[in-house]
Amino acid sequence: MIRSHVLICGGTGCTSSGSMKIYDKLADEIKAKGLEDEIKIVKTGCFGLCALGPIMIIYPEGTFYSKVTIEDVPEIVEEHLLKGRVVDRLVYTDDDQAKSEGEKVTASLSDTMFYKKQNRLALRNCGVINPENIEEYIAMDGYFALQKVLTQMTPDDVIQTILDSGLRGRGGADFPTGMKWKFASGNRGQVKKYVACNADEGDPGAFMDRSILEGDPHALIEAMAIAAYAIGADEGYVYVRAEYPIAVKRLSIAIAQAREAGLLGKDIFGTGFNFDMQVRLGAGAFVCGEETALMTSIEGHRGEPRPRPPFPAVKGLFGKPTVLNNVETYANIPQIILKGADWFSSIGTEKSKGTKVFALGGKVVNTGLVEVPMGTTVREIIFDIGGGIPNGKKFKAAQTGGPSGGCIPASLLDTSVDYDSLIAIGSMMGSGGLIVMDEDNCMVDIAKFFLEFTVDESCGKCAPCREGTKRMLELLTKITDGKGEDGDIEKLEELAETIRTTSLCGLGQTAPNPVLSTLRYFRDEYEAHVYEKRCPAGCCKNLLKVVIDPDKCKGCSLCSRKCPVGAISGEIKKPFVIDQSKCIKCGVCIESCKFGAISKK
Repeated sequence: MIRSHVLICGGTGCTSSGSMKIYDKLADEIKAKGLEDEIKIVKTGCFGLCALGPIMIIYPEGTFYSKVTIEDVPEIVEEHLLKGRVVDRLVYTDDDQAKSEGEKVTASLSDTMFYKKQNRLALRNCGVINPENIEEYIAMDGYFALQKVLTQMTPDDVIQTILDSGLRGRGGADFPTGMKWKFASGNRGQVKKYVACNADEGDPGAFMDRSILEGDPHALIEAMAIAAYAIGADEGYVYVRAEYPIAVKRLSIAIAQAREAGLLGKDIFGTGFNFDMQVRLGAGAFVCGEETALMTSIEGHRGEPRPRPPFPAVKGLFGKPTVLNNVETYANIPQIILKGADWFSSIGTEKSKGTKVFALGGKVVNTGLVEVPMGTTVREIIFDIGGGIPNGKKFKAAQTGGPSGGCIPASLLDTSVDYDSLIAIGSMMGSGGLIVMDEDNCMVDIAKFFLEFTVDESCGKCAPCREGTKRMLELLTKITDGKGEDGDIEKLEELAETIRTTSLCGLGQTAPNPVLSTLRYFRDEYEAHVYEKRCPAGCCKNLLKVVIDPDKCKGCSLCSRKCPVGAISGEIKKPFVIDQSKCIKCGVCIESCKFGAISKK
């Protein structure tokens, strides 16, 4: 009889930290203790708290162990699984002081601030079930929604339910999902149609869709089958980036299991409904996250966007009507069908229903995946759930929407996270990347970083994006190199507006957003770079000087000995000096000085 379940994170983050070695070691230790019939080990998807991996949760107690190492496994087996005593030093808790003072801590998943304000709908099964076992998905009401629509609802009933729920696309475009399905639903049975899934997810720092595919792939399969029934399609494609090997593997396993169980293929549930699907691997082109470029790539051509109209709902894959949503959007569909439109629309705000998953990263204590109701503030996500800024630094900005989004300054921390509120302040929801920056980040450099990405990823089809973003990047490079001139900031703004209004697809139209938002809220930093030849954050190397304070320098010569380019000279017991023409501003001398005499200015 099984008395304990040990859940080990098998997502990409924890796997890269050695969680599967811990899994194997745990199996060996349990076998050595003769506990095979009492302890079940479950390899799950991502729990969300990536900063603390590898993660292990033991049920029925719900004990949440973080930063587990392979050396910890024998103690966990001996103390917890054999003797029933929690290993306190490995338990994650918000109260680090209590833990350091040796008090007993037995925080479970729901006890921590990271999870208290979350509402995990799209991520409901991630970290809960074995994603490679269809029976565990079915035990969590999996495929019940598909059975309901095929046996109790008409296709129009399904579309109306999705419309009434208020679900909007979670991939960046924010278009009402039910409306998209309705546009593609005409001429059922008379015209070949497709459903497709955008799992390309190219935004820097974004991994929401990857985690759902790794932790709950059957949810996507079920949702795509429901969409196919609603519009009258019988074939589907999942376009996923090849850099997601774990996600691709688990999705492929799930598709094979669904076929074997009769949940994909011919005559599903004996209703006469036919639907099957296959995986297409992308080569990592960011532009293929744009829907028409993605479809062109699936068709076997170079991934370039096509003019719209006609829209994919009219002329999509292979010239046929197609519904395309991203993974997170689809992950909400089965629950909406089972629990009803009113249930889903009761979550969130008036115009932004449900929850949103964010990949929280950058200068924040708790990096990882969070899912919150629409309307949660930026402050709550960063400081309550994310634990705030590490090392006592000040919050400076948060970037939402990836390279297509904008930067939110400290003065707007209480902005509600919903579609309209973010657009109003010059940012956007995007697919869900949320990168936090502190006082040490230069906002001009941040804008340059995102524009470098966009220039690299532009497909080159239209001149505004192909040429305009390069010219913007040249101006930003000129400014961060200390060569900015009067009028450069105005040129940036003019170029940005032109590119935004004339580019062919969403990639080019939103490429200037990081520049425009940083100009809007941090214009003083641009002006300091151009007119004062100074980087206020101390990031841009060509605008910095590393100097030695003669009053603090003891003349120990350590900095001179450590300098890799011989830029520091002087006499013992007298202040040393730095030759600025040789200095590469590497910071080695600052780190080595024991008297705090060296700094960047």
